[in-house]
Parts: sequence; structure tokens; C-alpha cells
Amino acid sequence: MHYLLSIILAISSFSTKHQQIQNELTYYLQRHSVQDEGFDMVARYAEKGDSTLAAYMPKGKLTMTSFLHLKDYPREGKCLTKDMYGRIIIGQFHADTLMYGIRIDAHGTYAGQFDRHMTASGHGSYQSADYQYYEGHWEMDRRHGFGFCVSPDFLKAGIWKKDRYMGERMVYTTERIYGIDISRYQHEQGRKRFNINWKQLRIKGLGRRISTNRVNGEVDYPVSFVYIKSTEGISILNRYYANDYRSCHLNKIPVGAYHFFSTRQDPTAQANHFLRHTSFKRGDLPPMLDIEPSDAMIKQMGGPEILFKNIRTFLKVVERRLGVRPLLYINQRFVNTWLDYAPDLKKDYHFWIARYGEYKPDIHLSLWQLSADGYVKGIQGHVDLNVFNGYQGQWEEFVSEHCIR
Repeated sequence: MHYLLSIILAISSFSTKHQQIQNELTYYLQRHSVQDEGFDMVARYAEKGDSTLAAYMPKGKLTMTSFLHLKDYPREGKCLTKDMYGRIIIGQFHADTLMYGIRIDAHGTYAGQFDRHMTASGHGSYQSADYQYYEGHWEMDRRHGFGFCVSPDFLKAGIWKKDRYMGERMVYTTERIYGIDISRYQHEQGRKRFNINWKQLRIKGLGRRISTNRVNGEVDYPVSFVYIKSTEGISILNRYYANDYRSCHLNKIPVGAYHFFSTRQDPTAQANHFLRHTSFKRGDLPPMLDIEPSDAMIKQMGGPEILFKNIRTFLKVVERRLGVRPLLYINQRFVNTWLDYAPDLKKDYHFWIARYGEYKPDIHLSLWQLSADGYVKGIQGHVDLNVFNGYQGQWEEFVSEHCIR
């Protein structure tokens, strides 16, 4: 009976893991297109599964000499051997040099190209016993270069350096959905005051950290959405909010508002302050909660459990009033350090991640703030630039499902 139960549990676990992997593949494919690096590789795996085992399986028959490595009999063709670590390799040899093949170890199976030291180098895949699959480039037995890795918990497609995932590199095109977030700093520089010319708004520069070789064509993008800071804490107001909000509506630019969260003040009072001083019209983008505490602030308020308790309180007050869930704005370090303390938020809410530079954040997200020093015609000084995670179809779906009703 126990043996039968263990078999049933194993089958159930495999089925669950397989479905989770399919969910990760579906999420990726829904938010990418053929213009994105590696899309074809991920799409092929989603449709056909692992095709590398068949591609790199050596051709021909194994003979008795293929089991031996004698000085007078250099390996040629399909051979069975071991590397210096005792890993079994069924490989295709030429002039005693391993070209490609299948290698099996205690944790999984590699299929791909090798170098003269019999280490994985070039294109190849690795299927591990814990349901992780990687396909891409290798150097000296480590993932290095472009590749994708999928598991029940994530799909990472992008650049790897010495087995460390760096992130996805986006190609910037006119097909993407770009937007900005603004506050009083777009109106004030020292004692100088500036207006925004809403008629001229165009994104003309992505910022110094974004490589020009990732841009397809000229940077000249429409501003497809605007988020405006409305409030902070329980008393601070953005004096420019109301006028900027009206200007967005006059110019038919989708607009949303955000609140800057304070770790030192009551979350219910903060939510009421935000609701009292912010406009919400039908069709407006969902509100956003800007969460940027330092580690010291989190420690001072009693730790991450208290932080997330207060965040949940704020969210519930706003949700009850507006009928929509706010976005959560956090940075990549917050994701890496603190977000696992709140799996419910990670599962149920949409995220807006700040990570400046080449690599897209490593998390399911709605918006990516990729630059704090973008150039937008019609606005004086630097502007925060953001891109939606998806294309027009996904953007329309997001707007229809999550905007103010």
C-alpha cells in the first residue's frame, strides 16, 4: 500500500510540476514576440520539448574499440568514454577529439557540444533531476552567453555569465508601450520653475545606461501612459498633481496616480490621505503604491513582517474604495531581499520594478522602470522612463481588466 501511494504521489507531483512549467512558458510567450532575443528557442521548446537529445546523439554503432582509449587506437565516430570526473559520455569523436554528445551525471543529462577537454562548450542543454531545463551557450561547463532556463518556479531567458543569470536584454522598438512617471521634480530645478508642454511629448532618449545597439531604429516613441505622484505619508501633497492630471485627460493620455509609502506613519491614515487628495475617473490606470524603504527603516519599524502587514492594510483600504488592486512599485534589490516574505502579494498583485540598465527585472511584472535619466521632448530635465511588459494586445488587456471602473 505504501509503495502504491508513493507511486501515486510521484505521478501527481510530476503532473503538477509539468503544468507549472507550461504556465511559465505560456507567460513568457504571451509577453514576447519574434523580435525578442531567444523567442524562437523558447517557442520551439514549448511546442516540441527537448530536441537537443536527438540532435546531439552520436551516429553509428558502438564497437569494442570504442570502449577503449589506447594510444594506437584513437577514438573515431560514436564512442563511450568517461571524463576526468567519472561522468559517462556517449560522444561523437574525430581524430580522438570529442565533438558533441550526451553526458550523464548524478544530477542530470547534458546534450551538446564539447571542447578538447571534454567540458561543455558551445551550444547545449541540461535537463536536471529537479525539473530545471537550460538550453543555450556554454563555456567550460558553465552557462555563459545567451540561453534560457525554465523550471516550475521561473523562466529566465537572457544573458548568463559564468553560470550566473544577468537578465533579459530588451530590444527597443516602436512596437513597445512606453510611459513616464513624474512628480514636482519635472517642474522644479532649484529656484527655477517649468511647465510641461503636453502637446510636444515624445520620448527621444532612453538614458545613458541603455546601449544604442539594443535600439532598433530611432528613439522617437509616443508617451503611452503617465503616472503622477499625488501624495506621500499622511500630509505631503504634490502641488502640480491636479494640473498634470487634467492635462493628461485633455491630451487623451492614460493616467494613473501614486502614493509614496512611509514606514513611520499609520497605513490607514496614509491610504485615506491618498484617496482624499487624488482624482479617480473611470478608465484611469490603477493606482500605484511606491515602496522604497531602506534596510534600516525596515529594521526600525520591526522587520519585514510589520512592513508587509502595513502594506496590506494600505492596499485593502484603497481596494475597498476603488474596486481595483493597486500596483506595487519596488526595486530589484527589494525583490531579491524582502519580497519572499510576502508570497501572497507576489502571487496576487501586479509589480512595477525599478532596475536601471541593460537587464530587465527577474520577476513577473507589469512595468519596468528602466531609466531615471531619460529625455522626453516637452519636459525640462531628466525623466523616469518605463516600458510595459508585453505588446499592444497585452496592454489593451491590462487596461480593460485593471483600470478604474
